[in-house]
Amino acid sequence: MLKVLIPTIMLLPTTWLTPQKWLWSTTLTHSLLVALSSLMWLKNTSEVGWWALGPYMANDPLSSPLLVLTCWLLPLMILASQNHTQLEPANHQRIYITLLTSLQFFLIMAFSATEMIMFFTMFEATLIPTLIIITRWGNQTERLNAGTYFLFYTMAGSLPLLVALLSLQKDVGTLSMLTLHFSHTTQLPTLTNNLWWAGCLIAFLVKMPLYGIHLWLPKAHVEAPIAGSMVLAAVLLKLGGYGMMRIMTIMQPLTAQLNYPFMILALWGVLMTSSICLRQADLKSLIAYSSVSHMGLVIGGILSQTPWGFTGALVLMIAHGLTSSALFCLANVNYERTHSRTMLLSRGLQILLPLTTTWWFITALANLALPPLPNLMGELMIIVSLFNWSNWTLLLTGAGMLITAAYSLHMFLTTQRGPLPAHTLITDPAHSREHLLITLHLVPLILLVLKPELIWGWAV
Repeated sequence: MLKVLIPTIMLLPTTWLTPQKWLWSTTLTHSLLVALSSLMWLKNTSEVGWWALGPYMANDPLSSPLLVLTCWLLPLMILASQNHTQLEPANHQRIYITLLTSLQFFLIMAFSATEMIMFFTMFEATLIPTLIIITRWGNQTERLNAGTYFLFYTMAGSLPLLVALLSLQKDVGTLSMLTLHFSHTTQLPTLTNNLWWAGCLIAFLVKMPLYGIHLWLPKAHVEAPIAGSMVLAAVLLKLGGYGMMRIMTIMQPLTAQLNYPFMILALWGVLMTSSICLRQADLKSLIAYSSVSHMGLVIGGILSQTPWGFTGALVLMIAHGLTSSALFCLANVNYERTHSRTMLLSRGLQILLPLTTTWWFITALANLALPPLPNLMGELMIIVSLFNWSNWTLLLTGAGMLITAAYSLHMFLTTQRGPLPAHTLITDPAHSREHLLITLHLVPLILLVLKPELIWGWAV
């Protein structure tokens, strides 16, 4: 664990001591080496599930794919932000990279924590760098409003979780994830226990986010700079799913009775947010609502409480992390040239940027779950587990997949086809930096087709 954690911490002095002209290339190389060294976490040699076990941190098949995704994303964020921050003073650029690095540190600690209170602390600590990135480096004046939504939604959801965890500590005597599964926490369906169950889940459902408590997400995504959007879509939403998976295993038999309203909201949210995407004029807002739709499926898979549901949820989380991050990068490529997020004002870009259109096409197909990509594998496993839970869910999930295909193709056709507006005739060509960025998103996604058991989690 320290083989990755210590180089991540050492990225901070690297950022502040490197001469300005080498700042971006040095930090990019350093973070890429950290990301490559993190790939060792995918090799599980343990027979008991946990490995790299220490007093406070450990890995298992559930946390390893998310840890690798976290480490893989830092060099991509640095690569994407270079153009966005080049006009800033040197110290502001260093602070920006420092915030991204501290975010990776908190996420590694959160995904590898073996104590629930340590996980909760790191879960909350990720708020601080993300909030500063959104409110300081956002593009529009609404960024302060978006930061307020982001902070208060997450904080309001997290306080019941803290109370629920302290109550669990008092009753059971431990909050270690290694032993909680074996403790006798059988809860009777009384009002207090029902509130305890809701308290444990609401923080994670807000973070996912569940439809109905999702209003902070489109605001935060739209106002955040490119690195903020990438890390929000790719990793921070996954903290909610990871936390739900961890805590679900100790909440029987209450879940079987109490999951109906949340399951209904999640599946209805898949349909509603997909429909909202069809009417969006703002490109980043469309991608943000598509994230809510995909996370609704993940919530459904986790609440179904089956091995297939859990596996599908983890596979979809990893695949969605890479796909939505790539979509935000492509939206940023458009924004840097047209200075508008409105899709109608950036149409016809196939004529100017033909290779970027190829990236748009592949990423849009990944977003609508084209076989044999992991997106489809995750969605199918969740749909099968939900069908097993109730036959009626097929109507909602099927319609959700249909609308997802419609808005993904609508997004591609609107931005890439059609007549070129007069104001975009003079524009920069696509840089090799941008092509490298999208390649580093899509190559892992395509390679996972060859060895999907790396991200199957506990079902391996």
